[in-house]
Formats: sequence, C-alpha cells, structure tokens
Amino acid sequence: MILVVAINFLGSRFHSIMIDVFLKGDFHAGFRKLSLSTSELLKEFKENSTRNIIYNFYEPDELIAVDRKYSDTLLSMGAVPINLTVQVKAGEQQQYLFPVAWLRYKGRSALVNIYSGNKRLITQDELNSAEALMEYQFINAISKITNEDKPIVGYAVGNGQPAGPEVLSLQHTIDPESLPSPFNQFFPPEKSSYQLTLFNLQNQPAIPDTFKALMIVKPTLTFTEEERLKLDQYVMRGGKIFWMIDVLAAEMDSLKANTRTVAYERNLNLTDLLFRYGARVNPDLIMDLKCDFLSFIAGGTQENPQFEYLKWNYFPLFESRDNHPINKNLRLISSRFVNPIDTVKTEGIKKTFLLQSSENSRRIGTPAIISLDENKNTPEDAKFKENGIPAAVLLEGKFKSLFDGRISKERADSMNAKGTPFIGKSNIDNKMIIVADGDIALNDFSLQQQQVLPMGVNKYTVGSQYEYQFANKDFILNCLEYLINEGGIMETRNKDFVLRILDTKKVNDQKLTWQIINIVVPLFLVILLAVIYQMVRKMKYSR
Repeated sequence: MILVVAINFLGSRFHSIMIDVFLKGDFHAGFRKLSLSTSELLKEFKENSTRNIIYNFYEPDELIAVDRKYSDTLLSMGAVPINLTVQVKAGEQQQYLFPVAWLRYKGRSALVNIYSGNKRLITQDELNSAEALMEYQFINAISKITNEDKPIVGYAVGNGQPAGPEVLSLQHTIDPESLPSPFNQFFPPEKSSYQLTLFNLQNQPAIPDTFKALMIVKPTLTFTEEERLKLDQYVMRGGKIFWMIDVLAAEMDSLKANTRTVAYERNLNLTDLLFRYGARVNPDLIMDLKCDFLSFIAGGTQENPQFEYLKWNYFPLFESRDNHPINKNLRLISSRFVNPIDTVKTEGIKKTFLLQSSENSRRIGTPAIISLDENKNTPEDAKFKENGIPAAVLLEGKFKSLFDGRISKERADSMNAKGTPFIGKSNIDNKMIIVADGDIALNDFSLQQQQVLPMGVNKYTVGSQYEYQFANKDFILNCLEYLINEGGIMETRNKDFVLRILDTKKVNDQKLTWQIINIVVPLFLVILLAVIYQMVRKMKYSR
C-alpha cells in the first residue's frame, strides 16, 4: 500500500523517467542480491506507477570501455566507484563497480546511491541496510526530479548563527543550486529539493507562512522577547521549526591556544519556550566512550610533528535505535560537545527520541572544564555507566503558546491589525525537532588549503585510517523530509530485512562434517534400509 501511494504521489504520466542502473555483472554475492532486489523494485515501480518508467542495467566495465564521458558524468555527480577485492579459491580478484542508478526526467537528473556504506570495509549489515532503504532512495530521487514546486526552507540569522564557510555543506545538502560558484568545486552537482532562504528575525515583523520549515542552527546570542514571540506564533500557525542549538559555549578553537577551556552557558533565553512545547535542553555535556577520534602530537619535531589518534569523549557517535523513519537504517552520526535533553509532561504532545548516547556514557555539569590532558589517561569506565542519554527529540501534537495570558492587549491588537492575530493554543497538529548540538549540521573547512569538507567528516582524522563520512547529511535530510512532506515517502524507510547470515569461518571449519551429514549419511541410510528390507523379505519368504 505504501509503495502504491508513494508512486502515485509522484505525478502525471506524460513524460518518461529513464533509469540506468550500474549493477550488472558477476559480482560479490551481496551485490548480486542487491542488483536482483533493485531489478524487482523497478519492475514493481513500472507496474504500479502512473508514469512511464524505462530502466536498463549496465556493466560498469563495459560502460567505461565504450564511453568514458558517461562514467565521468557519474563521477562528477558524486558517484563513488568501488574497487572490490573478492576472495576466491585461486586467491584474490579485483572487481570495479558503480553501485548507483542515474535517473533522468525532462532534462533533470538525479543520482541514487544504492549502496552508500563504507567503501573500504563492506559488511553484510550495510548491504542489508542498503536493501532496506532502496525503495525510499528511489522514490525520493524520483520526487526530486519530477516535483516542479520546491518547498521553501528558512534559515534564521540575527542571533549569531553561522553563515560562512562552515554551513556550505548544509547549504549544498538542502539547496545545492544556491551554492556560490567558487565553492561548487567542493561538492558534486545535484538538483535542489528545497529552496533555502535566509531570514533575519530582528528585521521582519513575522515569520512568513510560506516557509515550510525554519532552521535555527547554533545561535550564540540571546533571543529577545519580540523574537521569541515571532517563533512562538509561527509554531501556533502550524510552522515547523528544526532546532539545532548548543546551550553551552564549548569550541575546539578555544583549545588551540590553551589545553584547557571552560564550557559556560550562552543564555539563549529559549529554555521556557522549549519547556512549554515539551522539552528542556540541559546545560550539561555528554561524554561517551563511543566517540570519534582527535589527533594529538605524540612526538617528532615542530616542523614535522608525529600525531597519535585517540578517542575524544566529547565527540559522541550516535547509533540509530531504528525507532522512527527518521533514524531508520542510518549509519553512525557524529557530534561535538552535545547537551542532554529531558522531556517534560505536556498534554497532547508525543515525544520520540531520535538520538541517544551509548550504554557507556555520562553527564558532566557546568561549569565544565574541558582539557586535552584528559586523554593522557584511559577513561575510567566505571564513570561511564549511563545508558541512552537523549540528544535529539521529535515533538508532535497541538502546541500551546508560551505567551498565552501574558501578551498585552495593545500588542495583540497590533498583531491583529497586521493580519497575524495572536493564537494562544494551536488547533493544528504540528511537529518540531530539537537537536542539542549545533555542530551536527556544520562542516570543517580550511580556506588557506582551499578545502571544504562534507558534513560529517572530521578534519582531525582526514588522511588517516580513521577518516570516515558519518550520516549527518542523511539525518538532516530525513528530519526535513519528515517535517515538510505529508506524503507517504518517509514511511518507506520503515522497511527492514533480516538476513540469516552464515558464519564464513564456521562454514570452512565444518565443511567436511556437513558434507558427510548431508551426502554420505543419507546414502548410508538408504543402503541400510535396503539391506534391512532385503533381510526381512528373505526371512519372510524362506519359511
């Protein structure tokens, strides 16, 4: 049912959607299964869609040999080829493949990364996750290239929100076509799903209802009562807010000049507003044994220092709990200096935790002293015994205004005269997402080295064995998708496949045993039964 609803949601039947899939060939067993699942899904699309869908499967090696420009186009769009080493009886065999599909419609195109997991260490779990997410990936890409109207997403500024190179990856994630031309070189070209617009809370009388969602990313300055009222009334009118905030000031830049820094409260003046909606971001820090790495100078010279990579407990890694379509089948999500979230009893509001710490985490209160010297000693595991500290929450329901009964008659009359009457309690089912980390949506960069890293890549591990792109981009997009789109597309993320995976080592060790059990033993039983039958028959008729 979800598939039919999602496909029919994609529109009219008058133009063909061309899909080229590059998963044809004698691949590793996991990718063969992925190819078969892709073929079955596209066949189902073709049979159920109101559109004319034409799809073809190609072998990557043949494609490159015939038309190099074709593969160059895929590379320029962000396709990452895999040079797969497969273990065979004769030794090792190299396989080159593009686990992608290229979609084209009316001059527009999109790329589906059928497998977007770790390209260096491919696991069965990641292949399983890719298969589970395949339907969502294709439907979302088709929606992107066929949708003529792009929802407008506001990006709030005016309270110290970052608006420089550190948000380039976020801008590319939401609205790639709006990226300034000098920075296009750092990101693959993509079609925009949304229209991103800057919005200054200080200068405008109200947040326009044309914004399908408003993003508030890492503010550092206090929100005035007037700004809080604008945010509150936007929510009361059904507007969606995606909060990514740090209530504590804690930055790695502060540790460059000194090995110690103190995390202190920013005083954003948002506590009672969020409390009214059902959540509270606490002025503490989450430390977690499941965390990303940081480089430390361990020797060498000033000109040629030697680095050692150690886990940095202030950079927690969040593993998906798979409890909601937003975080279903997501890889690890990175963060920095995260605050814990509590929920409060609020009538009619449903709360769902989207990000939670591991079972080996702890909280430290403010003023928190952060020191690079902490990594000189191994963390005491006994202190890291708290499980599942919430760091992101989804709130859904009919919200009540913080200003109900507190706003003056003159202010209410002024709002009414401007066409935006004050609303004390919303009658509209609404939703918002609160993430207690502003860095989760930012990217590292070095303009001196002409380098802008994608969101979710840690600059301290680039070039090392620990370099990895975490799933921050997918998490941000999933959050926006859930807040903005009312169709059934997000529900396709709920799919799950349980594979009964064989233990390769056990198979090799017990191969002869199971061959005897399955081949020799049945033959022996047949012969034994034949002998017994003949003996019984002989004894019966010999009398």
